[in-house]
Amino acid sequence: MEIIIQPTQQAATEVAARIIARLLRDKPNAVLGLATGSTPLSLYQTLISMNLDWSRVTTFNLDEYIGLPREHPQSYHSFMWENLFQHVNIAKENVHIPDGNAADIPKTCQEYEDQIRAAGGIDLQVLGIGTDGHIGFNEPTSSLASRTRIKTLTQQTCKDNARFFGSEKDVPHHVITMGIGTIMEARQNLLLAFGPNKARAIAEAVEGPITSLNPASVLQMHPTVKVCLDEPAAGELKRADYYRWVYESKPAWQTF
Repeated sequence: MEIIIQPTQQAATEVAARIIARLLRDKPNAVLGLATGSTPLSLYQTLISMNLDWSRVTTFNLDEYIGLPREHPQSYHSFMWENLFQHVNIAKENVHIPDGNAADIPKTCQEYEDQIRAAGGIDLQVLGIGTDGHIGFNEPTSSLASRTRIKTLTQQTCKDNARFFGSEKDVPHHVITMGIGTIMEARQNLLLAFGPNKARAIAEAVEGPITSLNPASVLQMHPTVKVCLDEPAAGELKRADYYRWVYESKPAWQTF
């Protein structure tokens, strides 16, 4: 796990964008796993400005609300098309987002797993982290071997997401999410976190025990994980000075 601490959110975002850009240039037909929410928004804006070639890229999104119409402004279908896909030259048929309106949810979840496998697996998965350590919508106590499935959101997540819906009561309680086992099969994971409200979750995920109470902590077991943080999000890391020294001491060929 490589911890990359930058002075600001924008600086950390630019490092993350360069990591993705390098992948798309080295492998034009890369398979990306994508996240939604406020954390990756600046990442997508930066990627759009880089004028990369997305024509052969395939994407799989982490999650989607159940029962929310695709055209709803807070659906993740709407989010992805508004904030990324309509601004790049990606083929519509290469975009995959869980179907939260499917008649048979377990079946569509299995089909999503099958589609990922048929695409050759995910080369790089973009992740955010919840204040309770969740990744995707894998809430605390989720199985660390879980696959794409339906999940019930915690009250904390509903509170955290209420700002997008206007009130907590309007937040859907159920979602489809990639499982932790699915995320762990990505060849590389790229986690972004910004702001002091993410500091405890990050410290527990990076330096604490591996536990389902902080689902992101399982990333300690992944061979290739990069964690891009601003200073406030790194505020509770005990070895922050070491992480900064490591990143600043990289040989030129390892920098982004």
